[in-house]
Amino acid sequence: MTHKTQDTDFIRGQLPTWWTETTLGEAVGILDWDRGSNYPNWTDFSSDWFCLFLNTKNVQNTQFSFAEKMFISEEKDNLLRKWKLQRGDFVLTTRGTIGNTAHYHSWTPYDHIRINSGMVILRVNPKYVDEKYFWQYLNGSIFKNQFIALQSWSAVPQLPIKDIKTFHISLPPLPEQCAIAAVLSSFDDKIELLREENKTLEATAQTIFKEWFGKYKVDSELPEGWRVGKIKDFWTIVCGKTPSKDNPDYFGWNTPFIKIPDMHNDVFIVKTEDSLTEAWADSQKNKFVPKGSICVSCIATVGLISITSQDSQTNQQINSIIPNEDSYLEYLYFTFTSMKDKLIGIGSWGSATLNINTSVFSNVEIMSPAIDKIQEYHSSVGPIFEKILTNLYQIQSLSKTRDELLPKLMNGEVRVKF
Repeated sequence: MTHKTQDTDFIRGQLPTWWTETTLGEAVGILDWDRGSNYPNWTDFSSDWFCLFLNTKNVQNTQFSFAEKMFISEEKDNLLRKWKLQRGDFVLTTRGTIGNTAHYHSWTPYDHIRINSGMVILRVNPKYVDEKYFWQYLNGSIFKNQFIALQSWSAVPQLPIKDIKTFHISLPPLPEQCAIAAVLSSFDDKIELLREENKTLEATAQTIFKEWFGKYKVDSELPEGWRVGKIKDFWTIVCGKTPSKDNPDYFGWNTPFIKIPDMHNDVFIVKTEDSLTEAWADSQKNKFVPKGSICVSCIATVGLISITSQDSQTNQQINSIIPNEDSYLEYLYFTFTSMKDKLIGIGSWGSATLNINTSVFSNVEIMSPAIDKIQEYHSSVGPIFEKILTNLYQIQSLSKTRDELLPKLMNGEVRVKF
């Protein structure tokens, strides 16, 4: 039986006998870090670039993040016996936040990269495993369900290499691997195009913001009708609250529950890892933040800014600003994104962990331009933000379709002609 999906023919049936069912330990190289006496400590790091030394913060979800970087010298790099990344390698986090992956593409902007003790390198042999096929496997439920089942539930979650080696993987012949990867990659390509469009749209709106508002500061002379005051003087602030995790009846319904990991990378929050039951959400009605509120992360990871796409609640690490008029939305978003360094500085005062409590946050000084200027800016960039949100919903839909198709292709339930 065949049917059409994404202009490609698929065949339904059981796993073919010529596919190989094996383990990760047999299919790919799993390379551990260098544990020897030359393993870097804090005195070995340098501001001079040679070899990037990754920690788990540099691998977020399914990509590298180079917002915070540490380097070791060429001399120190030469002392280390193993393992340096090769183009085409994959990195898997195995301690703390486990299961994050990243692909060391040819266009990754560093030629020398090593890993720390919280991750491993996965290296495919291209004679047996297609690189793109393996990347799809790492991002699919077949792989993720296995590490969720086997992870160590110690104080610091860990994923031992001996367990990783036992993970199951099905390997069709290389031509079929390539065909499967091509189908799944078509979704990824569309998603990437939408993400790139959103980056361009956001940059355009930000450029206009800087031209209109960037030259003014809270301590400078302001145009007529502009004001300086504390955040609490102009807008409502809500600090979130986390229900007891001991009671499962509080979680798993239709009220989005925003946490800091939900705020990475996108202007709007269109998907959250957790949700709250109606009973719990209604028990703390004062913690609701409506659609179009600005969420600001204020504990541990300080300075992430996102906009709610629907009525939501947040945990206590997030302070949310509720604009008194919809026209303030875009202005507030870029105002707070431009304040990230200031917020980090405030959060570091007298605390080992970055922390801006609601009282301190409420008293941060901010500019409020004349309402006619705000409305003019809103009219200019509001359609841009609407397009960004539309694209994010399309990304969500494409991701859902891909995620549903991926395991079916990789376990033989759905097969692609090649």
